[in-house]
Amino acid sequence: MTLNEAARWLSERDSYLILTHTRPDGDTLGSAGALCRALRRAGKRAYLYPNPEVTEKFAPFVAPLFAEAGFRPAHIISVDIAAPNLFPAGFEGRVELAFDHHPSNSGFAENTVLDASRAACGEIVLDLIGLLHGGPSKEEADLLYIAVSTDTGCFQYANVTENTFLAAAALARAGADTAGLSRLFFRTFSKARLALEGAVYSGLRTFHNGEIVANVVTQDMVRKAGVTENDMDDLAALAGKLEGHQVSLTLRENGDGTTRVSLRSGKRVNVSEIARLFGGGGHAMAAGCTIKAGPETALTMLIPPIEAALDQS
Repeated sequence: MTLNEAARWLSERDSYLILTHTRPDGDTLGSAGALCRALRRAGKRAYLYPNPEVTEKFAPFVAPLFAEAGFRPAHIISVDIAAPNLFPAGFEGRVELAFDHHPSNSGFAENTVLDASRAACGEIVLDLIGLLHGGPSKEEADLLYIAVSTDTGCFQYANVTENTFLAAAALARAGADTAGLSRLFFRTFSKARLALEGAVYSGLRTFHNGEIVANVVTQDMVRKAGVTENDMDDLAALAGKLEGHQVSLTLRENGDGTTRVSLRSGKRVNVSEIARLFGGGGHAMAAGCTIKAGPETALTMLIPPIEAALDQS
């Protein structure tokens, strides 16, 4: 489905529930929140699915949009979700329209607006709001700035394009609090988070002559630092700061015998192909998966295919 077709689809219907993905980040929450507000501005009844994993930092922006108890939507939309295994906890149902920027999208929805050239799903939603209203409101601009800035590491990641900067400029022009939001999401951390970062940096491991760097976050490290889920945003960015690496891995012990893996790379290795080997997916330079093993075992499983990919590049 094209974006123009999606705008018509939304205009012709009413009563929406919008899904965000499990372990929700700024892109899924900001994009979904902005879309919800834009639909309400168009006179539609729209709510966000009350994702139980929303952290305290994001809650003020999206919790007021959560569906009321007993709300029965006529239509279900997903934003920034690539596959059904990423549906939020507790959700069961059929998605009619999906907005996404992941090339690994499984095509689970009846209709999909997919643009893998976009650094963030927020860029797609910004264009959609342009079709619906001519541009975002101040509140929508704030939410979309959260989406775009957090999914690009405050415009530092390799996924940033000319369109990303054009989107940021449009959001600033619409009144987004760029300075305040950047301070909140990129320059404000708890003492516990800083303690965890210290443990992460001191425990970095390198492989393949320094071209691979790995960061293992165990349950014991989390307990000792005293962090909560509110302090765990963007851990995957830490390992990628080591000079000379080509691929970085962050392996987080989940506590249920599984390990959540985040992979980041430059242009030499398509990490979505590595993630796909373990049932995951994502983008060429940012992907993830969950492995049914502890972090040390998971690390030994991941290193050989990454080394092979580097050798072939």
